[in-house]
Amino acid sequence: MRIGLDIMGSDHGPSVPVRAAVMAQGELPDDVRLVLIGDEAVIRQVLATEKADPDRFDIVPSRDDITMQDSATKALQTKSQSSIALGFGLLKEGRLDAFASTGNTGAMLVGSVLSVKPIPGVIRPCICSIVPKENGDYGILLDVGANADCKPDVLYQFGLLGALLAKHVYRIKDPKVALLNIGEEEKKGNSVTLAAYQLMKEGGQFNFIGNIEGRDLFNSKADVVVCDGFTGNIVLKAVEAFHDLLKKRGVHEPFFDRFDYENYGGLPVLGVNGNVIIGHGISNAATIKNMMLFTRDVVLSKLNDRIREALL
Repeated sequence: MRIGLDIMGSDHGPSVPVRAAVMAQGELPDDVRLVLIGDEAVIRQVLATEKADPDRFDIVPSRDDITMQDSATKALQTKSQSSIALGFGLLKEGRLDAFASTGNTGAMLVGSVLSVKPIPGVIRPCICSIVPKENGDYGILLDVGANADCKPDVLYQFGLLGALLAKHVYRIKDPKVALLNIGEEEKKGNSVTLAAYQLMKEGGQFNFIGNIEGRDLFNSKADVVVCDGFTGNIVLKAVEAFHDLLKKRGVHEPFFDRFDYENYGGLPVLGVNGNVIIGHGISNAATIKNMMLFTRDVVLSKLNDRIREALL
């Protein structure tokens, strides 16, 4: 197994992902090879500082890398030797089993759609977020930003993609899928959620439990919560802001610590022909290490094969 890691996307500079790779390499089995994509001089310098054998890694030099300020589509077209462009090229050619980055999220999404492309039958690839639960478990919220406007059939498919992720990667048996709405009743919502409800109710491809309200996000009613990317992104940013507010006010409660996005290594882009993992730019070395371990789990789960089978 070969996992590519974008070294140039971290908010903390390239040394942090390199240290993370060294940490991950110490925990991964010998059949996993990490491919470090970025500034070769920096990579070798940090490997030397960490007393890591450079022969245990593959190094792919990049240049003119994509920044957080770059336009995603334009940057991928004009910066063909950037770490993100090179990573997608290797993934498309089958020389990587997965590609992970904490860099420009827009560029990662555009690369996923334009380079490795959606799985046949997938209407809209999407991104998700982990939601901590009161009982100590975690749930999945999707979409959280890739698709601001969604038709009912897209929301239905998000339910399927989320259920497959929950089952095959997070090992949740028969995950409960819910539609985020303004009320629990079947007739609540706008025209899109009303139609999506009927599709989910009649579809039979996953365990649909009906509507839930925002106050149910953190209890055990649902394992997978479906919404359009506009709503999901607002929910995600509001939760992050609430966590930061409590932190600034000196409030410490273990449950709220689990809202810290630095604790989550990364999550896959669902519905594309390749294992693409997106992490947060502020991630520290331990978090990026966890992203590497999680990426291996995603590859081993054969999630994309499960998606293809479900769409036949």
